[in-house]
Amino acid sequence: MSGPLAGALLPILVLLVVLATDLWVYQDARARYERGTPVVYQFGTFIVATPEAWFFGCLFLWIVFFPLYLGGRGG
Repeated sequence: MSGPLAGALLPILVLLVVLATDLWVYQDARARYERGTPVVYQFGTFIVATPEAWFFGCLFLWIVFFPLYLGGRGG
């Protein structure tokens, strides 16, 4: 497939992948938080430690927060 339709599908596909990873981050962060082993990132006074904070961080700035989450959870 090529042309304008293919060009329009790529951003939609990227958006779906980002949303799916955001939901996964929230579910994984919530499970770890409930077990008492939350994923925490701290840089100075900036702290991300709750599942909601991880979700919104990934939602609004995925390119930064998703790798931080993966690194913080140990892989």
